[in-house]
Amino acid sequence: MGNKGLKRSCVVVAVALLAMVHVSVSVPFIMLHGISAQCSNARDANFTQLLTNLSGSPGFCLEIGNGVGDSWLMPLARQAEIACEKVKQMKELSQGYNIVGRSQGNLVARGLIEFCDGGPPVYNYISLAGPHAGISSVPMCGSGLFCKLADELIKGDIYSDFIQDHLAPSGYLKIPTDMTKYLENSKYLPKLNNEIPNQRNSTYKDRFTSLQNLVLIKFQDDKVIVPKDSSWFGFYPDGEFEPLLSAQQTKLYTEDWIGLKTLDDAGKVKFVSVAGEHIRMADEDVVKHVVPYLQDQPSSVQRVNRKTKQPLHP
Repeated sequence: MGNKGLKRSCVVVAVALLAMVHVSVSVPFIMLHGISAQCSNARDANFTQLLTNLSGSPGFCLEIGNGVGDSWLMPLARQAEIACEKVKQMKELSQGYNIVGRSQGNLVARGLIEFCDGGPPVYNYISLAGPHAGISSVPMCGSGLFCKLADELIKGDIYSDFIQDHLAPSGYLKIPTDMTKYLENSKYLPKLNNEIPNQRNSTYKDRFTSLQNLVLIKFQDDKVIVPKDSSWFGFYPDGEFEPLLSAQQTKLYTEDWIGLKTLDDAGKVKFVSVAGEHIRMADEDVVKHVVPYLQDQPSSVQRVNRKTKQPLHP
């Protein structure tokens, strides 16, 4: 056999072998950290690496601005814009990606999903302690320069233009007894949740409902997200601090402002409750509730057990 015949045979064998092997390209994910954090912190870097190690999918902690300072002082609308530009520039994400959000980072994540024009598609979104329905009090801060600055700003009118433009949590602070000011002057969450009457944007809803899976993880001992059920889109009724409404009892859900009900009816929402304080997640819970949505899996075909024909669940 000549060289040409040998090369042709090698090609045929290689093609045959490839045909027998399931070749898949891992879907990458990004991680968006919370307030008072930054990607260079060991906690956030290690968590991203842990998810990569466990899932086998490439992960990237996406930093916005200078990290800690901008997490407090940059308005969330601007944070979402920066995140949008970054994901569009990352060639690794061009075919689509998954998102893991931690705490306030979830509001940037949802900004990516709903507001990012021309961005790559988001498939699975896993939210760890996200203040999706808002918070009724400002997060505990502690000490340090940024905390002192934040404390001074908080003493003013939380819905003033100045504070809305200079304190990130003001964009999702929702005082149930001051709903008029919230809807008129809060510059982020009312838009994100399509809460403003006569200004609801169907594009935001369409983009949110395009998710394959939405995993909402609530921490049972969370004292940072108040109420902690905001992690499931639960909140107080307008005008009152009680009773606490489940997500399914809110108008956001029943009137389907952003498509949460649509996703839930399709079986795409996972309401998960785990033990622990704010974003303090046990490794076994990470393996059970996060990792399966970062691994390759058919998106539109129900996986079944070949013997029993019963559906398989991640």
